[in-house]
Amino acid sequence: MDKIKPFEVISSKFQISRESAKYFLGRVQKSFKTEKPTHQLILDFMSGQKFDELPMPYQIAKAMNEKGIWAYPLNSEPPELVDDEDLY
Repeated sequence: MDKIKPFEVISSKFQISRESAKYFLGRVQKSFKTEKPTHQLILDFMSGQKFDELPMPYQIAKAMNEKGIWAYPLNSEPPELVDDEDLY
């Protein structure tokens, strides 16, 4: 029997593609400067939280850091992307 992978759980729970779930987990890992948490640790942390929708990867990394789950230095928060107004 195959073990369910963390990205498959996130994909199913938040109704996103498997590729998007893999990308999400990778972005959470890249939020840390040096040591990167495993996908399973990220999933375990998220399972204990109440999320109605998929949060931003940096929010997960920051929460993991603040709660002492993964106490390694974080990279700076990425700028928030803002769509320009439609010109037409």
